[in-house]
Amino acid sequence: MTKTHARDPVLDPETLKMLKDKARQVRRLTLRSIGHLGVGHVGGCMSVVEILTLLYYRHMNVDTARPGLEDRDKLVLSKGHAGPALYSVLADRGFFPTDWLDTLNRGGTRLPSHCDRIRTPGIDMSTGSLGQGLSAAAGIALGHRLDGISARVYAIIGDGDTNEGQTWEAAMTAAHYGLGSLIAFTDYNKLQIDGETRRIMNTERVEERWTAFGVERSAAFEPDSLTSTRSVEFEVRSPADCEGMFDVLTYQKGGASRSVATRLHGECHGARVDGRRRHPRA
Repeated sequence: MTKTHARDPVLDPETLKMLKDKARQVRRLTLRSIGHLGVGHVGGCMSVVEILTLLYYRHMNVDTARPGLEDRDKLVLSKGHAGPALYSVLADRGFFPTDWLDTLNRGGTRLPSHCDRIRTPGIDMSTGSLGQGLSAAAGIALGHRLDGISARVYAIIGDGDTNEGQTWEAAMTAAHYGLGSLIAFTDYNKLQIDGETRRIMNTERVEERWTAFGVERSAAFEPDSLTSTRSVEFEVRSPADCEGMFDVLTYQKGGASRSVATRLHGECHGARVDGRRRHPRA
């Protein structure tokens, strides 16, 4: 099993270049996959690329030859509509052939539009119904404790996820049981399928909200630090060292204007595949 845990947040130039190259490759694979289908959650996928890259190429303890190993680190992508980005990472890591990416959400595919742990090697939890992912991650972390498994559990939560009361119940549960092996990330891109989150259900000051629900550490970090000499700003500790310290980290993604970004959040507009322009709903 390849261990990729890292305790020093400072990246050497070689590792930095590798991570930046991998992030670009994941973006290309994801856009190609969605482009072949002609429709998909482009914005939601692009906003998780850096954190997936940091986790799967630097921090997570996984084995592509044995994806079901019990003591592996696990990831719950609560915003399951970003599955194509995760599929691209898994394919690049070698969990399955990259040509599977061209079958995204087609008949007989192993890669449905939302994550499915039964169909896809390397997927640790089926997701898609927003608000449920953190509960699943907390349950996995608690199960690890009961079974004596020393492994990390990561969850990536969309800011639209935080509209759901179940997310906050899960936060209270994780804090109550002191699930120190669990680290959650809020993908705070301020957009969801129906528009800007501040207009649909205001989740601003999100770090203070997490703290109010008993999270030990609620901090902001910038995953685009791939462009600098520092990695993700969280300390990767062993579960034994952080008992009782459930962490949530929040990151923000900038970029396109709001009007453009809102449309791109849920569609692949005028995708080009092999030089041919395709209708976004084709």
